[in-house]
Amino acid sequence: MTWVITGIASNDDNPDSCNGLTGDSLKVCQDAGDIGTTIGVGLVVGFWVAADFILALTYLIYRLATRPQRA
Repeated sequence: MTWVITGIASNDDNPDSCNGLTGDSLKVCQDAGDIGTTIGVGLVVGFWVAADFILALTYLIYRLATRPQRA
């Protein structure tokens, strides 16, 4: 969760790469930075969900393997 908050907070409204740009060029440069932030946060959330799924599957397999046998 900290990575998501840090990733969103680190988004700079006027990055150094946009210096000297005006009008539509400035808007496109800023939007590109916003899209990059969205992709980065999406990847962190995606990896988080994948890890939770793997842990849940591992726990399910463990529970099934250690249950008592039926007579």
